Amino acid sequence: MKYKKIQNEVKASLKKSRFQHTMGVVKTAVQLAEIYGCDRKKAKYAALLHDCAKHLPDPDKIEMCRKNNLPVSQAEMENPSLLHAKCGAILARETYGIEDEDILHAITVHTTGVPDMSFLDQIIFVADYIEPGRDSAPHLDELWKMALTDLDRTTWRILEDTVSYLSENHASHMDPTTVAACQFYREKYAERRHTDHQDEASVKSN
Repeated sequence: MKYKKIQNEVKASLKKSRFQHTMGVVKTAVQLAEIYGCDRKKAKYAALLHDCAKHLPDPDKIEMCRKNNLPVSQAEMENPSLLHAKCGAILARETYGIEDEDILHAITVHTTGVPDMSFLDQIIFVADYIEPGRDSAPHLDELWKMALTDLDRTTWRILEDTVSYLSENHASHMDPTTVAACQFYREKYAERRHTDHQDEASVKSN
């Protein structure tokens, strides 16, 4: 299915505000894809479809996952809105004809994140959080600037903010995958800083 037709169908299925958010994610994802040398077309399609299952009632999301033999965690049972990512990937394949596994995976993990994400995964994850229509999440201006130069650090900071917010407000909604992803990127960034400092010290000693 061509992009414009998918766009029209997604627009018809979502609330106006959700579609506006979606198009903000598309714009941001394409911008990040250009910066980091990721496939722009994949970023565009993944961004367009990342929230395509948002309109589904929660019981339908649970049933869709079960029919497709996808595990539903305790956090997802208590907060079925988290399942819109997994269901979005199902709809992307079955309704919109997307067969590219990179696109489908990016849609699947865009809410919780996972350890060791691909560039495309990170781009959709980050774009979803910082797109221009967002105005309530913390540190947005800082994250916007950071995203233009350091995708790993931005991913880590978003995960840190997410874990912190959920810990304080909705602990039961915390998906273990988000905690694991946060730990992975915290350690990855710390290791990178350590290596950079070693390199700087070596240069100075020479």
